[in-house]
Amino acid sequence: MNASVKGPHPLLAKYLSELASHPLRTKAITTALLCFLQEVLGSNLAGLPARKVPKESPFFYKLLAKGHVDSRALKMALYGFLVSAPLGHFLVGTLQKAFAGRTDTRAKIAQIVTSNLLISPVQASAYLASMAIISGAKSSKDVISTVQAGFWSVIRVSWMVNPLVVAIAQNYVPLHLWVPFFNSVQFVLGTYFNFRVKKLRMEKEKEREKSE
Repeated sequence: MNASVKGPHPLLAKYLSELASHPLRTKAITTALLCFLQEVLGSNLAGLPARKVPKESPFFYKLLAKGHVDSRALKMALYGFLVSAPLGHFLVGTLQKAFAGRTDTRAKIAQIVTSNLLISPVQASAYLASMAIISGAKSSKDVISTVQAGFWSVIRVSWMVNPLVVAIAQNYVPLHLWVPFFNSVQFVLGTYFNFRVKKLRMEKEKEREKSE
């Protein structure tokens, strides 16, 4: 007697259905939620001190402050909804269409190279510009200087990770699961980098306080 073949989890099936019916909206909501969680988790894992709130504040406000659910986390959600998701939807969609139906080794390599040389620089620049604005950049000059200062650091990491992730997707992940797969990878990496940046910043502040 043959064992019954199980389909995808009902929640995953529902998500994929929404992704097929409303791709941009679904990606925007997903990315907003993941960016929000990255910021909150990064702050908590790094052990940042909780934002101070007045003693008379409601318990719910104190709970949010203790969990690092703040304006920056909300801004990160807006970045995911308004910038990251639409940009990724357009760029990755264009890449998939350009290489649709091509599964030979040369096409796979060309897809990875195209992603590294065209897509990664655009996404890195958009990310750094958005982070500058979220961090309080007052002028376009401040935004440009932030992009210039951090561009190669971000792009180097992207060039190291992206080929491996795309190669795994090409060989082991069905095309309709690429979005959840890439979202999962970006979420793990984004949370880690968020944690590391905050941890390093705290260590530098402690060193400066000791020297003073």
